[in-house]
Amino acid sequence: MMPFEFHMPTRVVFGQGVVEKAGHEARALGDRCLLLTGRGSARRGGTLERVSRSLEGSGVEFALLEGIKSNPLLEKVHEGVDVARQKGVQFVVALGGGSVMDTAKAVAAGVMMEGGDVWDLFTGKAQVEAALPVLAIPTIAASGSEMNGHMVITNQDKGLKLATGSPSLYPRTALLDPALTNSVPRDYTAYGGIDAVCHLMEPYFNGPAQDPWIPDRLAEGLMSGIIEATDRALEDPCSPAARANLMWGASLALCGLTKAGVGEHRFPVHLLEHAVSALNDAPHGAGLAAILPGWLRWRCQVGGGGEKVAQFGRRVLGMKDPGENGCAAVDAFQSWLEGVGAPVDLSSLEIDQGDIPALVEHAWYQARIWGMDEEYNRGLIEELFSRCLYRGGR
Repeated sequence: MMPFEFHMPTRVVFGQGVVEKAGHEARALGDRCLLLTGRGSARRGGTLERVSRSLEGSGVEFALLEGIKSNPLLEKVHEGVDVARQKGVQFVVALGGGSVMDTAKAVAAGVMMEGGDVWDLFTGKAQVEAALPVLAIPTIAASGSEMNGHMVITNQDKGLKLATGSPSLYPRTALLDPALTNSVPRDYTAYGGIDAVCHLMEPYFNGPAQDPWIPDRLAEGLMSGIIEATDRALEDPCSPAARANLMWGASLALCGLTKAGVGEHRFPVHLLEHAVSALNDAPHGAGLAAILPGWLRWRCQVGGGGEKVAQFGRRVLGMKDPGENGCAAVDAFQSWLEGVGAPVDLSSLEIDQGDIPALVEHAWYQARIWGMDEEYNRGLIEELFSRCLYRGGR
């Protein structure tokens, strides 16, 4: 184990029906807010009406900003900042998935900036110094944005999808109502589970600690549980147990708990995926699925991580023989990805060899901001994208 700090400032209210407490929780933050949501599912399913009614019933005035898409855009953040300033809001409510919550965080930070553009926070030209409070109400189990201080935004004009974070961006309160995820489509249910598993894989495989017994066991248990919950939610979309376990698992996956003690590390799979979804707007979980088999095979073959991949096969996938250098474990994990309907290579996302240079430049740009360009240099990034093009990296 290596030295660490762990702080979780988000208050979590979990259970079926807790969405009805939105107004009560919001009132503790002020009486004027900006309510952000997506492109129609919350409205069609009646969740937006329930939240609106709860806010009004608690005496909270709100301005509504709809239309936030997957891989959320900077232009929507600008719109939200303008509305928030015009209305003099005191906090932000995010009703939706990771894209909505990330947009809410960017708006919350942008409103507090005295100069410059909110995009400067993502390029490293500025740091998040303060942010309005955020109340998160996730409607899909995936990003874990409801319990962390990270956000990812796409600048469509520049063709860049970048991430940043700050302790100021942790939501003040998260209302986790598993029933809100019952209507999530099959493909996005699977992508959400994959996203959560990958959030656990990044510190699990990339942390330098030699003896992270407790972090490893925490991550392995969560990965195993999330895989099982994903499978069961796909079998029975309205299963209370499946939806509850998947939601809580996804929230825990990126709250900082399982990275505590593993040492300083980065998120190379996300580094590569952000380039993919910036290029072709693929769902984030689908992009991760298309990269993971190839990246894991590289770890087994030349990346020096075969022993850990074999451990993953034994402890997470329940394999007796994960194969020499963990190769069979990668095969088994790829089979699970295929079984839930996810792509397992970049060609499945209509990416070909001609797209590699653009992907490399995007990932290299983010690598320098994250300070990981010495290890993930241009040559390695190009090799990894090429490995991920076809047949799951074989």
